[in-house]
Amino acid sequence: MTQRTLSIIKPDATKKNVIGQIVSRFEQNGLKPVEMRMMTLTKDQAGEFYAVHKARPFYNDLCKYMCSGPVVVMALEGNDAVALNRKLMGATNPKEAAPGTIRADFADSIEANAVHGSDSLENAEREIRFFFPNI
Repeated sequence: MTQRTLSIIKPDATKKNVIGQIVSRFEQNGLKPVEMRMMTLTKDQAGEFYAVHKARPFYNDLCKYMCSGPVVVMALEGNDAVALNRKLMGATNPKEAAPGTIRADFADSIEANAVHGSDSLENAEREIRFFFPNI
């Protein structure tokens, strides 16, 4: 089933200049970027986007980190896009991520883990609307 999901290439990955390599992984595995842009999140944008985590102890550090440099936000489309994107990303902790996944290859730590991906179809729809309200 064709779906859309959101992916964010995080500041640690943009600083390493691996944007093209990450996008290529998506494309080579059947996920097509239908919208994409580079931006630097404001504190308010990061706070609103990650509001679901507001009560968690890592929330403030996450928001600060996500504003620390440019990110690339993408709406990806493909068959079973949410699950496929999660598989390509690998485990949140890069030390636990399967070899060949984006996080195993490009992430530095649990915090600086290279990419974000929607965890459900419902969240994908909400997250895509956050960055791309016109699609």
